[in-house]
Amino acid sequence: MKTDDEGRAGLLYGIGAYGMWGLVPLFWPLLKPAGAVEILAHRMVWSLAFVVVALLAVRRWGWIRELVRSPRKLGLITLAATVITVNWGVYIWSVNAGHVVEASLGYFINPLVTIALGVLLLKERLRAAQWVAVGVAATAVLVLSVGYGQPPWISLILAFSFGVYGLVKKKVNIGGLESLAAETAIQFLPALGYLLWLGSQSTATFGSEGAGHAGLLAATGVVTAVPLICFGAAAIRVPLSTLGLLQYLAPMFQFLLGVAYFHEAMPPERWAGFSLVWLALTILTWDALRTARRSRAQLAAAELAAAAAGADVVAPEAIAADAALVPADEPIDGARAGAEAVGGEARTSGVS
Repeated sequence: MKTDDEGRAGLLYGIGAYGMWGLVPLFWPLLKPAGAVEILAHRMVWSLAFVVVALLAVRRWGWIRELVRSPRKLGLITLAATVITVNWGVYIWSVNAGHVVEASLGYFINPLVTIALGVLLLKERLRAAQWVAVGVAATAVLVLSVGYGQPPWISLILAFSFGVYGLVKKKVNIGGLESLAAETAIQFLPALGYLLWLGSQSTATFGSEGAGHAGLLAATGVVTAVPLICFGAAAIRVPLSTLGLLQYLAPMFQFLLGVAYFHEAMPPERWAGFSLVWLALTILTWDALRTARRSRAQLAAAELAAAAAGADVVAPEAIAADAALVPADEPIDGARAGAEAVGGEARTSGVS
């Protein structure tokens, strides 16, 4: 019963996290007339403030000593902070400039971009279905490029920046809340300096647009951290394959908001491009679920064989022998890759 309750709670946490990330395009326009860079700077400053309070509540500080003692991890955190700065800034600008649909495309294709980065940078091998999915996605980008009259730069920047961010976070390997604290600590001084400069130029909107607007700018920290906390609660309660499926809620909500709420144009060529992307994701998800079922079947067979031999559990030697049959460079399956890149691991700091 406890396991079922945990699973249901994890599912609700996951839906809540991806639902909030999917509905966040409704929030950024509320911050106008602040520009995208000013909003971005406030997000960095207030996110650090909120995360520090959260860490004080849970009393988790031991990771700081380990991080400071590792120049390699510090370098990776700095790279992660730089890449997520680009991602956040482009996303905020695209929403407030009326490109919500194109921004949603970036997160639809992110799992596919992550797989491509795995091949290019990590020399991973793909299964046939994954190659087909990547090929269909590449075709979709070509179709959309024709439709837009240029490549969908917003989508590509968002997808590749978050894909690189996911790869870097895998190397750092610290918790999501701790990682967000470290990244925003690196972002804090430049962001605060920019806000102080805006104030000295009398162009800052914080305070000049009323208490409500100032409160909304301060709430950017909550908007950033709360979905991450919900995601972290989901990640320890549900399988990665489930998170891999839930991840599509965020771009789907964003897409629906762009079309139905913001009334962005969807000419036939854009529908064609999105349809190809959805086809690629369907192939990717089918392949991931099929691979997961096959892995579970192999594990069950190994357990039955061990039981038949008179063992109550699989001996460590049997587990090691079975693991040796799996290639060391076996690629991460699509659902897991997407989960790890689009907020699908407990160390990822949110979709947008």
